[in-house]
Amino acid sequence: GLSQYSSDPRTEWDLSAYSTRDQVLEAVRNLRYKGGNTFTGLALTHVLEQNLKPEAGARLEAEKLVILLTDGKSQDDANLAAQTLKNLGIEIFAIGVKNADEAELKQVASEPLELTVYNVLDFPLLGSLVGRLTQVLCTRIKEKSNKENADIPVNMGPQLSPTDLKISAVTSKSMHLTWSPPPRPPKKYRIVYYPSKGGISKEVVLDGALSSLQLSNLTSHTEYLVSVFPIYDTAVGDGLRGVTSTLPLSSPRSLRVSELSHNSMRLSWKAAQGATQYLVLCSAAPDGAED
Repeated sequence: GLSQYSSDPRTEWDLSAYSTRDQVLEAVRNLRYKGGNTFTGLALTHVLEQNLKPEAGARLEAEKLVILLTDGKSQDDANLAAQTLKNLGIEIFAIGVKNADEAELKQVASEPLELTVYNVLDFPLLGSLVGRLTQVLCTRIKEKSNKENADIPVNMGPQLSPTDLKISAVTSKSMHLTWSPPPRPPKKYRIVYYPSKGGISKEVVLDGALSSLQLSNLTSHTEYLVSVFPIYDTAVGDGLRGVTSTLPLSSPRSLRVSELSHNSMRLSWKAAQGATQYLVLCSAAPDGAED
């Protein structure tokens, strides 16, 4: 599977889209470059929420690997998003080109760094990494697959996933989430939320016995994407997703002018709920003296 990102990540194709090497190579040849910013944290969150889920072709029993290719320093918190993936057993390989920040690559990548971090001076030099990286990836998959762990059958997917996400009590800076827990209770829930038009993603980890959460300190008049993931010892259930907008801040109303004189006036208005201060701007109309 492949996703491309700038300030807004975009899935190019899912894990289940192609079944042969030739099909994948043809898709790569037809790929259109996406310019823009470098929100690596948002991109890693997108990969977890959109690309590593059963509907996109991810199998619960399969090893999960993410290869990050970047030519710049992230403009959001890539480390936090990367740590979330690593905590879920997803291995990250980081490849930097040109202006990539090597310190950030080492923060994002999984251990051991001598196998998972690569950096080249320009794009044509990426070809020199292919042989070694292919060998390392294949070896890592074999090593992880051979470890004894309790595999969860694929058909248990619905048993692992919560349902019926409801968002209520929405204000200008908060909202309340509730959901129905899955038949098999998770160890924890991971709740991820971020503005739909790009921004820093935040997350809350909740005990698996709980099934509601109050999100606070949100930005007013902003659309948020919300995801709820159940976390088990050896798997991550399919996430619940929702979208809603916080309310705009309330405005003062009924502005009145009184007590006019040659150099003064009195203003009065109905208060705006929750306001702690007011900013009053005054200027001569239409284009007279200074404000």
